[in-house]
Amino acid sequence: MLMSLEISNYAIVSDLVIDWNKGMTSITGETGAGKSIAIDALSLCLGERADAHSIRPGCDKAEIAACFDVSLLPRAQNYLKEHLLESDDEECILRRVISKNGRSKNYINGASVTAAQLKELGQLLVAIHGQHAHQLLLKNDHQLELLDAYAGHEQLMKAVKHQYQQVQSITKEIAILQEEQAQLSAQKQLLEYQVAELDEFALGENEFEEIENEHSKLSHSQTIQESCQRELQALYESDDLTVLSLLQHATSQFYELSSYDPSLEAIASMLQDASVQVEEASREIRRYSNNLDQDPERLEELDTRLAKAMDLARKHQVRPEALYDLHSTLANQLNGLTANSERLQVLEIELQKAKEIYFDEADALSTSRKTASEALNSLITQSMAGLSMANGKFAIALGRKVNNKPSANGMDEIEFLVCTNPGQPMQALAKVASGGELSRISLAIQVIIAQKVTTPTLIFDEVDVGISGPTAAAVGKLLRQLGTSTQVICVTHLPQVASCGHNQFYVSKQSDGTTTHTSMQILDEHGRVNEIARLLGGDVISETTKASAKELLSFH
Repeated sequence: MLMSLEISNYAIVSDLVIDWNKGMTSITGETGAGKSIAIDALSLCLGERADAHSIRPGCDKAEIAACFDVSLLPRAQNYLKEHLLESDDEECILRRVISKNGRSKNYINGASVTAAQLKELGQLLVAIHGQHAHQLLLKNDHQLELLDAYAGHEQLMKAVKHQYQQVQSITKEIAILQEEQAQLSAQKQLLEYQVAELDEFALGENEFEEIENEHSKLSHSQTIQESCQRELQALYESDDLTVLSLLQHATSQFYELSSYDPSLEAIASMLQDASVQVEEASREIRRYSNNLDQDPERLEELDTRLAKAMDLARKHQVRPEALYDLHSTLANQLNGLTANSERLQVLEIELQKAKEIYFDEADALSTSRKTASEALNSLITQSMAGLSMANGKFAIALGRKVNNKPSANGMDEIEFLVCTNPGQPMQALAKVASGGELSRISLAIQVIIAQKVTTPTLIFDEVDVGISGPTAAAVGKLLRQLGTSTQVICVTHLPQVASCGHNQFYVSKQSDGTTTHTSMQILDEHGRVNEIARLLGGDVISETTKASAKELLSFH
């Protein structure tokens, strides 16, 4: 429950500290005094959109802090624990600071959080019903939200939403693949031709470089052979002087000279090594020359393959060395198109299965909604009778969506129907109910939903607009009864409603001609009599209105 609310420099409030109690608390005050300011400030503390214009004129920032007792709120405790925001005691403090630049800082138990986190936690702490709630009642999506809140089938709704997301995910993937196929279909024929041509040529990895090397060798084989023979003669095989014979002679000379100068022995050794190297090189030349192949047919084959490779390279505007990689790339693109087709077939099957599961989940949700609607019809009809609509009837019409198209909240269409006078048919709420009737029906629904959902703190901000007399008394009793199990805060202008509160605050406004201040104070028994009397008779409080006020208060 809400324990305290501190407001600083917000709107026409400079500093305000409010301690709240259990039960039903009424908030009253003069017109224009700002009876709803505390509720508006609390809404900001619960994550509603911040506005720099809400800062009190002449101030740099506004600050609101709300303290809640969460000892009996396991869902709120779990949220705090999951987000590492729990405190050492059973209290939870929400604080918001709004700066002149429009930015805000948000805190839960002293830890910095986002406004979205304030809102998530706030929904577990407080439910605020504004004076325009009855207008929302005319919207079908809001009607469905109310029915679901009463039914309490969160798991069914989560299952439907999850399966809907599965259907949407598969549908999206199918659309992407179909779009890709549409874009590439024009290229498929060309890809097939290109890949087939490169398949037929079948150039291996690094083959072009190997062909070039072999072609160069074969095309110059005659020159190589002649050079090898000529150099072999000069090095080793000539009957005249050869390189080898000259080296051998020099080696012998230097060995002889080393007997006179030992340092020359190193030269003799080097010349001997050179002789060995020349002799070895000559044997290699002879072996190479004997094995050198001059194959005109092979050379012609290489000429043809080189020419084909050069032709394909020009055709695809790449270097011949890149033909192998190009072939792989084009083949992968073509395989990708084929894989997409196969993936599409798989996805179509998956989509059909996902839809079947979705419709099963949606049917289960529809059944739960139908059961809840029957119970809600009876409760709201009974409540209407207690709100001066004795002959009123309420019914919820549920039907299947015409297009049978999946949605995140199921397959149901909803319409709130009402009959306010005997003999009239049930018709859509928007067509039949007057403003006052709509307000009463809305209040009845909100109270019934609140009892089922068991929100720890309920705030009703002038939801009794458009009612008076006995109906107002019935509304007050309804709210007081709700206050026995839930903390209820009600901003009202009706004495019949205000007198039903277990506690009552009075909001007033003071001005010194330069600045304006709003204050809020708890009323004792004497103060409540005077305030109820003011609500009954206006600014002039007479003994008669005081007596009437005491009588109203004595009923509770």
